Amino acid sequence: MLSDNVIPMRGREGNSRCRSWAAPSPQTVTPDLDSYVELDQYLTLQRSEREGRSGFKGIVGSSTALSEVLDQIHTVAPTDSTVLIEGETGTGKELIAQAIHTNSRRSNRPFVKLNCAAIPLGLLESELFGHEKGAFTGAVMQRLGRFEAADGGTLFLDEIGDIPIELQAKLLRVLQEQEFERLGSTYTRRVNVRVVAATNQDLAGLVAQKLFRMDLYYRLNVFPVALPPLRHRLEDIPMLVAHFVHRYAASMNKKIEKITSDAMEALVRYPWPGNIRELQNVIERAVILTTGDVLRLSPLPSHETFAAGAVTLADAERDHILNALRESNWVVGGAAGAAARLGVKRTTLISKMRKRGLSRAMAQGAV
Repeated sequence: MLSDNVIPMRGREGNSRCRSWAAPSPQTVTPDLDSYVELDQYLTLQRSEREGRSGFKGIVGSSTALSEVLDQIHTVAPTDSTVLIEGETGTGKELIAQAIHTNSRRSNRPFVKLNCAAIPLGLLESELFGHEKGAFTGAVMQRLGRFEAADGGTLFLDEIGDIPIELQAKLLRVLQEQEFERLGSTYTRRVNVRVVAATNQDLAGLVAQKLFRMDLYYRLNVFPVALPPLRHRLEDIPMLVAHFVHRYAASMNKKIEKITSDAMEALVRYPWPGNIRELQNVIERAVILTTGDVLRLSPLPSHETFAAGAVTLADAERDHILNALRESNWVVGGAAGAAARLGVKRTTLISKMRKRGLSRAMAQGAV
């Protein structure tokens, strides 16, 4: 039986949807170690969310910030437009790209992936466009590139910001004309490929530094999707914890049903610089260490470990917008609104709020 000071497991409406689960306020009474949170409630919530939205396999959460991203996917997926997914490392960009493909008219065609940062410079052109036998030393046979492999389907180019400048013109051509030549060939090949690109870099900043072509940037940035970092999706953390505990406990033949409420509070309060990937690794380690039915969580690094790091431009802009919204009591337009305080148009501010995952409900949940 749960003690009176256990963290609530039910939402405001008395059901099992724990949307109010966010970073606890400073007034929250720290629960005793004998207080537990049942993980099954979050698995039930996850199943409910999954049943309500098909085509989003592996995407866990019900926060406002995530829901806005999924709404964007619903809008752009049926088209053939190029999509640029922007987000920090570990935010799940590949899962979003897969969801775009799954919800598109190309879902029965190939979904081909390439991490541009993982391929040596000398081989990247061949990986993208293929080569003929004898095109270069070591080319002992003909090879198809990723564009040909993805013909009729979707090509996911991860870490697009790492494509060298000398290859960007050729990539721009295939995006615009849907045609290219293999290395060592003069025959022009045509393909029908939708490109979804992803980056954790500031491409606009790279353009300003002349490290990324402006025309390629605008061609990729037809429909940008900004993934919120985990620290902006606090209410999703309990559901993600339950999801990963269930996955790893099943693979290790363990039965883990609970977590102490102070451990869950620590997970929600932690800033997660490595985002969902870091949370996944922490939970996997915890499952390995757990011998009973209560998850045994190792101590998390202190917040000060990450406090000295440089603040990104995106985070600085987000904080500046959030302060203006709070000062204007979340009034966007008008003479006393946040847009006027920031010196931008109302529509520009709304666009930036969506891109940064800012909403009044999110802010109230994070207090």
